[in-house]
Amino acid sequence: MFLKRSSEPLLNLQGSGQPSRPGRSAYSNKLDTIPEPQGNVHQTLIIEEFEPDVFRQLIEYIHTGCVTLQPRTLLGLMNAADYYGLDELRRACSGFVQCCINVDTVCALLASAERYIQYKCTKSMVQKVLEFVDEHGNEVLNLGSFTLLPQHVVRLIMAREELKADEFTKFQAGLMWSKKHCDNHSNIDLKETIGNFLEYIHFYKIPANILMKEVHPLGLVPYHIIMNALAYQADPGSVDPNKLSPNRPRGGHQGRSMSVQSSSLDPLGSNGTLSSSASSEMDSGRHSSEGAIDGRASPKEKDS
Repeated sequence: MFLKRSSEPLLNLQGSGQPSRPGRSAYSNKLDTIPEPQGNVHQTLIIEEFEPDVFRQLIEYIHTGCVTLQPRTLLGLMNAADYYGLDELRRACSGFVQCCINVDTVCALLASAERYIQYKCTKSMVQKVLEFVDEHGNEVLNLGSFTLLPQHVVRLIMAREELKADEFTKFQAGLMWSKKHCDNHSNIDLKETIGNFLEYIHFYKIPANILMKEVHPLGLVPYHIIMNALAYQADPGSVDPNKLSPNRPRGGHQGRSMSVQSSSLDPLGSNGTLSSSASSEMDSGRHSSEGAIDGRASPKEKDS
């Protein structure tokens, strides 16, 4: 999407001796904090909040009034526009979100959300992306780019009760992700890695012939899980439902809840991550300090 601003270029760095003009945009107030170079002294400013490509597009928009919106940098640019008070650009990015979420871009958008989860504009977009994943679960889980997502994001997706994906596809996605992870980390065991996803898979919903021909021979799923699944299919009353997915939390809205984790040592919140309240009890204890994304501003959240 090519965006052309309706107004003249907005960049106006005023010197300390010049009076402020009324009505200047909020981003100018932030730029005023940048010290003016003295004489011909070269000065390098490090912008840590945003990726280089995002900031490059932001500067392009400020100078020319035009910018090409791309899914890869969309979320970063939307948050940068909000941070610097460029409302027209922010609204354009927000509107473009609706038409750019598709099977080809969904994983890139989730990866970008991981980088900018501490910014308020990220919340609504992440929810839209996850709702798209819910509706196109089988397609998304089969994507090669799905293996590039962080483990906790994969777990977040698999934990969602609204996810429309069959259980064998979920198993294959977990296996595909685990193999990719082990290829990149040769000292990590495949069985241990895929074990992080098994609690989110209803093996008793996988047909018995597939369980015995495709799943069991791999030796990655504990024998008792396979046997409980087969026993349930033969006689549902013979197996305690809690033994089918012993670590899977109960509740009607577990997939809808997300949270932000940020390191207390990182004032910018750049270590924020997506996670789900649908984690196992072990994980919920491990992440007890998380702040929920529920529409309220967290202490680490960036405000414009």
